Amino acid sequence: MPKLGMEPIRRAALVKATIDEIGAVGNLDVTVSNIAKRAGMSSALAHHYFGGKEQIFLAAMRHTLALYAQDVRTALKEASGRKARLEAIIRAGFISSNFQPEVIAAWLNFYVLAQTSTAAHDLLRIYQRRLHSNLMYDLRPLIGTRAEGAAARIAALIDGLYLRQGLSRASSDQSDATTQTLALLHIELEGRTQ
Repeated sequence: MPKLGMEPIRRAALVKATIDEIGAVGNLDVTVSNIAKRAGMSSALAHHYFGGKEQIFLAAMRHTLALYAQDVRTALKEASGRKARLEAIIRAGFISSNFQPEVIAAWLNFYVLAQTSTAAHDLLRIYQRRLHSNLMYDLRPLIGTRAEGAAARIAALIDGLYLRQGLSRASSDQSDATTQTLALLHIELEGRTQ
């Protein structure tokens, strides 16, 4: 008989184990068995909760995206003014919890999975739309019609820095990623008409 209240704890353990396992292996060639073992449970239980590897991985990315969204909301609450809000969005993307090697590896593999999985593609599009919308909210009043292009370039740089870090053998440097993205933001804002 299952222990009442254990499902959320086990699901959370499997989500964390998925991210850790992908970080250790570096790709999606992980097995449900290895994920379950890392979480301290049987692969049958992992299959029971999620169904399969893709569903476990999507749950891990939903969790990662939820944490990222919370970081953005927290950063925006503390920001005052449109420029500060834009800087807060950028900084939230590269805080240490979002820029850990295992999280970067999960993102890199998420981009790859989105090429073949409709569910992963849809989840990626939700992330991209939210980032774009968050950037546009404060860019449009500052730079008007140039906001669309600026938001696309800033979002592309954020994603590109994640990809670059995911492909790099060097340790992650969130301060450099933040600095580069903030530099682009400031270039975009300097071109505004008065």
